[in-house]
Amino acid sequence: MATLDMGLIGNGRTSALIDQKAAIVWWCYPYFDSDPLCNALLQHGEAASQQGRIDVLLENARVLEQRYQRNSAILSTRLEDEHGNGIEVIDFAPRFYQHGRMFAPSMLVRIIRRVSGRPRIALRVRLGTDYGRQSAEARFGAHHISYGVSTQAMRLTTDASVAAVLDERAFFLYDSITMLMGPDETVNGAPHEVGRAFYENTRAYWSRWVRSLAIPFEWQDVVIRAAITLKLNAFDDTGAIIAATTTSIPEAPNSGRNWDYRFCWLRDAYFVIHALNQLGVTGTMERYLGYILNIIADSRDTPLQPVYSIRREARLDESVASALAGYRGMGPVRVGNLAYCQVQNDVFGAAILAGTHAFFDTRLERQPDYPIFNDLERLGEQAVQRFQTPDAGIWELRGAQRIHTFSSMMCWAACDRLASIASRLGLSDRADYWAGHAAVIHRTICEQAWNPALHSFVSTFGGDRLDASLLLIAEFQFLPPNDHRFVSTVAAIEKHLRRGDFLLRYDEEDDFGMPETAFLVCTQWWILALASMGQKQRARELFEKVLARRNHLGLLSEDVAPESGELWGNFPQTYSMVGLIQCATRLSIPWDEAY
Repeated sequence: MATLDMGLIGNGRTSALIDQKAAIVWWCYPYFDSDPLCNALLQHGEAASQQGRIDVLLENARVLEQRYQRNSAILSTRLEDEHGNGIEVIDFAPRFYQHGRMFAPSMLVRIIRRVSGRPRIALRVRLGTDYGRQSAEARFGAHHISYGVSTQAMRLTTDASVAAVLDERAFFLYDSITMLMGPDETVNGAPHEVGRAFYENTRAYWSRWVRSLAIPFEWQDVVIRAAITLKLNAFDDTGAIIAATTTSIPEAPNSGRNWDYRFCWLRDAYFVIHALNQLGVTGTMERYLGYILNIIADSRDTPLQPVYSIRREARLDESVASALAGYRGMGPVRVGNLAYCQVQNDVFGAAILAGTHAFFDTRLERQPDYPIFNDLERLGEQAVQRFQTPDAGIWELRGAQRIHTFSSMMCWAACDRLASIASRLGLSDRADYWAGHAAVIHRTICEQAWNPALHSFVSTFGGDRLDASLLLIAEFQFLPPNDHRFVSTVAAIEKHLRRGDFLLRYDEEDDFGMPETAFLVCTQWWILALASMGQKQRARELFEKVLARRNHLGLLSEDVAPESGELWGNFPQTYSMVGLIQCATRLSIPWDEAY
C-alpha cells in the first residue's frame, strides 16, 4: 500500500519521490509540472508494479536504513537480504557550480553499491507516458537506453548490462553501478566517473549552502531539512515556487479533495520567501521578485491570478488523468488547477509582501528601485479597489464568494508595506498616500469583521464562523499580539477548530462536505500565535506534537488525520515545511543563552 513515507530529491529543475525500498515512484520529467515518467504513486494494486517506477530488486530484502546524507539533498537507502547480502542505493539530482554558473540538469543519478556479502540484484525500469495511458517505448545502444515520452526523451546511461536492464534479469553486484537518467544526450565520460564527480560536487554544494543558513540553536536538523526542501521546490529558471511536488494526494480518504499543486501560488510563495529570508537565504527572494515583476508586466491591467505555472503561463485548465487510479485508488487524478480562474483578493498583499524585504536588505546585489516600486503600486491600487469585494478566499472555495477577512487584511498589508517602502525611498507623499489607504482598510475590517457575540474576528464580513487564517492577525502586524481582540480570537478559534492537538482550517461544510483532516500549517499558525502572546511553553509542547507527525525523513504533507496521525494531502507541502522553520525560529532559545 502506498504511503507518504518517501524522500524528496531534486535540484531546482526536476524532482522525484523515492519510497522506503528505494523505488522511484514519482518523477515528473523534465520539469516539476511535466508528465510523470514515474507515476506508481498514483497507480493502485498490480498496476503500481507494472508501470511508472524505477526499482532496485534485492530478493527478500528488508530496509536497514533510509536517511539523507548530512546537510544535503542526497538520499541513501540500505537494503539487506535474508543472508546478509547488503547494498546501498544513493539517489540525488546534480546541482553545483560549473564554469561560473549553476549546473542543474533535468537528471537523476542513482549509485548502487555493494555493502556486504554477495548481493544479487535486478534493475527494473518501467516508465509511463501521457499520465499513465501507455508505457514508454525503449530504444537501446551499447551503454544506454532511450525512452520515448510525451515531452522530452529520457536517456538512461549506465555501466550495468543494458541487456540485464531491458530483461530485468538479476546479476551479482561486485562493486557498484551507476545510472544516469536525464536528457537524451551522450554522456561525456564513463558513467561511474561522471556519477562520482556529480556526487562529490553536489554534496559539496549542499554543505556550503547549509553553512550559510542562519539557523536557531534548537531544532537545527528540523530547520535544515525544511530549508533544503523549500529550496528544492524553487524553479531556478524563472524563480517560481511550487506548492508541492505531487498532484491529487487526497486531503482525506475518499474525499475527492484531490488537487494539482505543481504550480506557483503567489500566497504560498510569499510564505516560502519569508521563511528563507529568516534564515538569510536571499537568492530565492531575488529570483522570485523577478518572477512576480514579469507576471505584473504580463497581466498588464488585468487582476493578478492566485496561481500561475512555473513558466508564468496563466491558463491551468483542469482535466482528469483517467488512466491513473489515484493514491491508494482514491481518484480522481487532476492535471491543472481551476483555481487560476478564481478571484482571491489576498494575492495583491502576497506579491507586495514577498518583495518588501528586498527594499530594506542592503546585502542584495541589485536592490529594487523606483520603477519596481511603481510596479508594486499598481497592485496596491487593485488592493484598494477590491478589499471589500467578495472572493473565494484563502481556502479557495469553489461554490461561494464572500468578503473574506483574510483577503481584506492582505489588502491592508499591501498598502501598509507600500507606505514603508515609500518612506525607505524618501517618497513622503507616497508614504502618506498608502498609509491613508491602510488606515481606511484597517478601520473597515475592525468594524465589519468583528463579531461582538463571539468576541472574535470572524472569517467573513458580518459573518459568524471562524477560520484559522485569523491566527495571522498578529503575524502580519495588523494588531499587536497583546490586543484583547486578537487574544480572544485565538481562544475562540481554539474552542471551535481544535481537534486533539491540531486545528481544522474551518468547521463548516464546503463543496465537498465537512473537513475531516487538520491542515498542518494552521496548527503551526496557532503555535506562533501562542508564542507571540507569551504562552511559549504551551507552544513548545504543541510544536513537539507536530514534529512527531513528520515522516522518517523529516518531511510533512499538507494534512494530518487528528486521531490516527496519518499524513494526507500533497507532499511535501511547502506550507507545512515553512511552518517548521517559523516555529523553530520563534521558539528556540537564543544562541547567546544556550551555553
